[in-house]
Amino acid sequence: MEKQTDITLRAAVTEDVPQLVELLEVLFGIEQDFHADPEKQSQGLQHLISESERGVVMTARDGSGKIIGMVSAQLVVSTAEGAYSAWVEDMVIDEAWRARGVGRKLLESALAWARSRGATRAQLLVDLDNAPALGYYDHLGWQATRLGARRLLLKGDA
Repeated sequence: MEKQTDITLRAAVTEDVPQLVELLEVLFGIEQDFHADPEKQSQGLQHLISESERGVVMTARDGSGKIIGMVSAQLVVSTAEGAYSAWVEDMVIDEAWRARGVGRKLLESALAWARSRGATRAQLLVDLDNAPALGYYDHLGWQATRLGARRLLLKGDA
């Protein structure tokens, strides 16, 4: 297996979408609130990639160029901060590359993107049943909040 120094980070492009969809299938396989739907994930990724001032999909690639990890960040306006805030989502690393610093580097690159656009805070949602992810974000210094997430699907004539 390649050394960590063989990892490159860069923003995703349209041609990366099939590999990114495969990684999202892994992620959504362990999250109870979401289900893999390659068509929907492809469409969402296309939005993020094409609207590069609002969001980014950062990728980690091995020495052969294969995508081994990804994370996305999107800007929203925070009235609490009086500035942009970054929503971080879709953090997933190929199992063979976990615990090797790839995730940290990906997150740092997404946060640098957000900072460069004026974001002063970042937040993410984590599956409460995913103990490894909870521990990982704690280890990186992400703070738990007292806020709970709710969702309402807006489709059809609702």
